[in-house]
Amino acid sequence: MPREVVRVAVLGVSHPPANKWATRRVVPKALMADIPDLAKGSLMAEQGEVRTYYMGDHAVVLHSGETAHYINNLRAAQPSLWVSCDNGEVSLVTADPYEGEAMASDPEKLVEALPLPVSIARQMQAFIAAHHVDEVFYKRKRVPATSDQDPRAPRILTDAQKWVQSRGKAGMPPKGQT
Repeated sequence: MPREVVRVAVLGVSHPPANKWATRRVVPKALMADIPDLAKGSLMAEQGEVRTYYMGDHAVVLHSGETAHYINNLRAAQPSLWVSCDNGEVSLVTADPYEGEAMASDPEKLVEALPLPVSIARQMQAFIAAHHVDEVFYKRKRVPATSDQDPRAPRILTDAQKWVQSRGKAGMPPKGQT
């Protein structure tokens, strides 16, 4: 299965904590197609209490089996890459919107959908052009099941085959009629 690896730089922003019990944390806020020559965790900019950090470069792996998902991503109003963080560290960057949505359902992870850089969008389009295969959708026809054709089909019981409770509360006549 053909695949392509695209490297992307992740930038994170850190705001001051809201109260004295909270801690400062870095949240992914931007992506760069050009990888800077910086060490992971380097401070890139500071404006007052807001700091911008370089969170490192990460691989976005494009798989040929997911090209339909990438097409949906590129056709969206805001094409995105999804960045998943565990304990302040970037663990995964994906271009598949459905994988990004699945990661966002995990309450333990911080997942951000960040705007897709134009140069990476071009690389995705080239990958799609080279590897996309349209899959034709075939709707299955339902065949009604009959007991003549399928022994597992439901059957209608005759009165003689039905179980009737003759004793106990259900088998007793209504009150006042003895």
